[in-house]
Amino acid sequence: MFAETSSRYVTRNPEILGGEPIITGTRTSIRAIVGLWRLGIMPEEIPNHLPHLTLAQVFDALSFYLDHQAEINDYIERNQVPNELVHPAVKAALGTV
Repeated sequence: MFAETSSRYVTRNPEILGGEPIITGTRTSIRAIVGLWRLGIMPEEIPNHLPHLTLAQVFDALSFYLDHQAEINDYIERNQVPNELVHPAVKAALGTV
């Protein structure tokens, strides 16, 4: 099995999410952590939402993101649910109706 280490807690493995950057030892993508952060969740609170992660892993993920924004933003864009597939109740809750 091939795994490339990108930082202390971030790695890539072509067998997990097609090589997208993830937290080592998990299947949690950096884009998932960035997504929570972009929603306004403080880094210190992210382990409450992803309890298998440590605060150090979260900060390393965000640091990795800041060094690789174009790449991670591309993963985020490619993995967004098309607007026409978002349930109306979700749109209403988000205020995007």
